Amino acid sequence: MTNIDQAKENVRDQVWRQLEREGAVPEGSYGKIPGFYGAEATADRLAELDEWKRARTIKANPDWAQLPIRTRALRDGKLLYMAVPRMASLRPFFLLDPEALELPVEQAAEKRGAAQAARRVGVEDMNPIDVVICGSVAVNRSGARIGKGAGYSDLEVALLIEAGLVTEETVIVAPVHQLQVIDGEIPETEHDFRVDLIVTPDEVIECPNPRRPQGLVWSDLAPEKIEAIPVLAAQVRARQGTRSFRR
Repeated sequence: MTNIDQAKENVRDQVWRQLEREGAVPEGSYGKIPGFYGAEATADRLAELDEWKRARTIKANPDWAQLPIRTRALRDGKLLYMAVPRMASLRPFFLLDPEALELPVEQAAEKRGAAQAARRVGVEDMNPIDVVICGSVAVNRSGARIGKGAGYSDLEVALLIEAGLVTEETVIVAPVHQLQVIDGEIPETEHDFRVDLIVTPDEVIECPNPRRPQGLVWSDLAPEKIEAIPVLAAQVRARQGTRSFRR
């Protein structure tokens, strides 16, 4: 573990412990993207924003914490892309079209419901994204964020950036409990992105320093991580095949 990895882990540990100590999350939330009490109120506050009202296409993580926002997106008639858990597919996103659902929106927005009701798509079949909803363990008011450490949010956003589907016009939002908004620095690496808005049950925070990676940072990806994510493994094999052909 590098110094940056250890520093991030220290921040996670402090936030998870504080959330549990303050009774802001259900038992067993340590080590996860926190499904905090007040997530529904956060979704309602987000839905009041002009950025949400203008948006036609939303991309969200599959975490339990974001379920109220995914449900609200479908209720509001927005096209919803939901990441396949662990990106375990060559087509790593579920497409949920509110006009074509055969399940109630509350069920379709869940991981199990999406697996039943949604079509899996790759980036080549997706529309540009207006709003990205990213699960976070901690954020600061500059927009730096930390997930639970698996790196899937970073990879999803990087894939969408490379495909031209997430741009500087896309609004990246971290919906969190107030206790997840920390005052200190959050260490960052080349592949980390910053959020544009933090939304809590109590306030909306505009972050002044937007940051987007250029795309996938292959040097930060271990071989076993690449092999575990089919869409990345396929890209590597395609590149290797191209090089062999050129020889």
